[in-house]
Amino acid sequence: MNNNYLVAVLSDRIQAESAYTLLEKQGLPLDKITILGRGYKTADEFGLIDPNEVAQKQAKLMASWLIPFGFIGGAGFSILTDLQTFAWAGSIGNHIIGGLLGAIGGTMGSVFIGGGGGIAFGSGDALPYRNRINAGKYLIVVEGSQLLLQQSSTILRKFDLENIKTYTDMYQ
Repeated sequence: MNNNYLVAVLSDRIQAESAYTLLEKQGLPLDKITILGRGYKTADEFGLIDPNEVAQKQAKLMASWLIPFGFIGGAGFSILTDLQTFAWAGSIGNHIIGGLLGAIGGTMGSVFIGGGGGIAFGSGDALPYRNRINAGKYLIVVEGSQLLLQQSSTILRKFDLENIKTYTDMYQ
């Protein structure tokens, strides 16, 4: 089932309440309309993805395979090259240290690439919307059919909107 969303950004509470009231007067179903902002639903309550949570999940997922892979790669490299970087550790100790250094490299990869990628690419438009809410703006979100979104868009365009955008979620 596809979920379609229309997100409109309004500069203040008065405009958001006026827009909501006009949508109500036009007979749109109120259970499909949500206001986000101070005094209304928060981004978390509505379900806007927090990019930091996405980054943490992605880093943990990457760590689950990069750390063991790094250990095996580091130990394998040490065995293949038979480098004696740490003479005090002996042959087996050098291979174990090589594995640990490889695991550290895997950890760094999961944190910097997995975590950084989650922040940069995992949030979509959620982060700009969160920032607008934090800056005192209000969002009106309408969920429903394309026809409902078109009707809502026509009504909402009568207001001084900062932004209006439609989304289709194909995975729900």
